[in-house]
Formats: sequence, C-alpha cells, structure tokens
Amino acid sequence: MNAELQQPALKERVIKPKRGLVGVDFAELWRYRELFGFLAWREILVRYKQTLVGIAWAFIRPVLMMVIFTVIFGKVAKLPSDNTPYPILTFVGLLPWQFFANSLAESSTSLVTERNMISKIYFPRLVVPSAIILAGIVDFLISFVVLIGLMIWYHIMPTIAVLWLPLFFLLALFSSFGIGLWFSALNVEYRDVRYIVPFLVQFGLYISPVGFSSSVIPEKWRLLYSLNPMVGVIDGFRWALLGQKVPLDYQALALSSVIVLVILASGVLYFKKMERTFADVI
Repeated sequence: MNAELQQPALKERVIKPKRGLVGVDFAELWRYRELFGFLAWREILVRYKQTLVGIAWAFIRPVLMMVIFTVIFGKVAKLPSDNTPYPILTFVGLLPWQFFANSLAESSTSLVTERNMISKIYFPRLVVPSAIILAGIVDFLISFVVLIGLMIWYHIMPTIAVLWLPLFFLLALFSSFGIGLWFSALNVEYRDVRYIVPFLVQFGLYISPVGFSSSVIPEKWRLLYSLNPMVGVIDGFRWALLGQKVPLDYQALALSSVIVLVILASGVLYFKKMERTFADVI
C-alpha cells in the first residue's frame, strides 16, 4: 500500500469571529492565560532594563512631579488644598493619573510592537493591550508604597471611605483599557496615532485635577469639566484616601463613571471589529 495513503488526513481549524454583544470569548482568553502572563512579565522586565536605577524610577517619577506641582500650584499660584498638605494632595492625584497615562501610552503602540508575533501565529489579540495594563499595576503598587510613607509623615489616617478605593482604581483601569483599545486598533491602520497620543496625554494632564483640587473649578463649568473621565477617578482617590477633608462631587463622579463604561464598551467593540484585519494590515 502506498505510504502516502497510510498518513492520516490533516484537519483544518477554522477560526471564526465570536458572535454576541461584544464578541469577547472569555473562555478563549483563559486558555491563553500563560501567554498573557508571559507578555506582562516581559513588559515589566523590559521597562527598566539597562536603566541606571532600575525599578526605582517608579518611586522617582511621581516624587519629582509631586515636588514640581507643589511648587507651581501650591507655592507660586497658591491654589487651595482643601485643608490637606499640598504634597499629599498632589501625590494622590498622581497615582491614578500616572497609571492611566503610562498604560494608555504603552497600550496604544502594543499591537505594532508585537507585529511579528501577530502576523505569524493566532492568539486573542486582546491579550496584548491587556498585558500592558497588568504591567502598569506593578508601577502603581510601587508608587502606592511612597504614598503610605507620606501619609505617615504627615500624620494622615484614612477613614472608612478607603474601602471604596478599589472601585475608583477599577474606574482608572477601565478608562485606560478602553481608550487604549481604541488607539491600539487605530494605530494599526494609521501610524501617525503614535504622535497624537503623547499630545493628548500631556493635554489631559493639565485639564485633570492632578496638581490642583477640583474645588477651584467654577460651578458653571463643573458639568463640562466632569466629561473628563479622570476627574471622577482622581477626586474619588482623594476622597477615599484623605477622607472628608476633600469633598466628593457625586454628580461628577456618576457622569465620569458612565463615560468610562461607554469608553470601555465602545473600545472593546471597535477592537473586536478591527481584530480580523490586524495580521493583514500590520
């Protein structure tokens, strides 16, 4: 008998897009959890590879920005700090902002960075920007240690409101993930997106209450101001960590939360819609 006839026929695997409201196959994402963990761990290692002080940059950057904002807004402009030491007010605002900004900047270029892997093998493309977000959590936790030290130094004890902190962190995560999905997918088709994102991040820094309190915003502009999703996140962080000394605008928080959820849902939808073309275009 011919040897070729004895060989079993090769089976073809047909990959079809997931149907449903958002088209996310969570079971498939779970099957690729090892790849997800590998990409996240590699991002953490590469981020501080061949740097002079290594992971200490996660401490240095927020501290330097805290000093700059304290001098400019607290000493020169003399903006109110809601009866809170200005360094603490600024650092608490920097925590979610830096997590958001770094995650957005890295995730927006993540698909192009992994072009060789994406064009050669199949895996859920959602794994790539998700791994970037996970790596950013490590930097956030390191910076949080600095905040604990500052709060001890200034004798500030959190109240029961600190139990809400995980919720506000989720809002920061969803915001960075949703916008990151939009820009990562757009960057595959339009490479000049990489020039737009740094400008948007820099612009967002000045229209977000990072170096100042939201209390300085006039009431007539508060609704428009709250369209920025990071307003509710940063104000929520300050309220949860600093207690009732920092007021919380519940209407602004509700509006920011709705916008974050809309950004997340639309980002996932757009990413899944464009996913089938990534390997061809990239």
